[in-house]
Amino acid sequence: QVQLVESGGGLVQAGGSLRLSCAASGRTFSINTMAWFRQAPGKEREFLAVISWSGGNTAYADSVKGRFTISRDNAKNTVYLQMNSLKPEDTAVYYCAAQHVSAANYGYWGQGTQVTVSS
Repeated sequence: QVQLVESGGGLVQAGGSLRLSCAASGRTFSINTMAWFRQAPGKEREFLAVISWSGGNTAYADSVKGRFTISRDNAKNTVYLQMNSLKPEDTAVYYCAAQHVSAANYGYWGQGTQVTVSS
C-alpha cells in the first residue's frame, strides 16, 4: 500500500503562485509514476501533470503547460506541483495520485487540497 498526503493549498490572488506537495509513504518502491489532478465543482476530474518516479520524465496537460511544473524529491518521497500565473479558473481541489508498477491506472490517491484563486 502507498499513502499520499497533499499540502500547500490555499487562497491566492490571480497571477500569484503556490507550490503543492505530495508526501508518499508505505511501499514507495512500487511506484511507477505520480501525477496531479484537479476537480472543480460541477466538473470532471482533470489530469494536470505526471512524472516518472525513477527517471523524472514529465508530461503536462495543455491547460497548464508553461505555468505548472511537476518535480520530485526521491529522498523525501515527495512530489511537488509549482503553480505560477494562477487564474481564477484554476480554483479546484487538487489531488496527487500514484501508479503502481504493475497497474495501468492510478490506484492510490491523496485526500486533496483546496486551491482558490481570487480575481
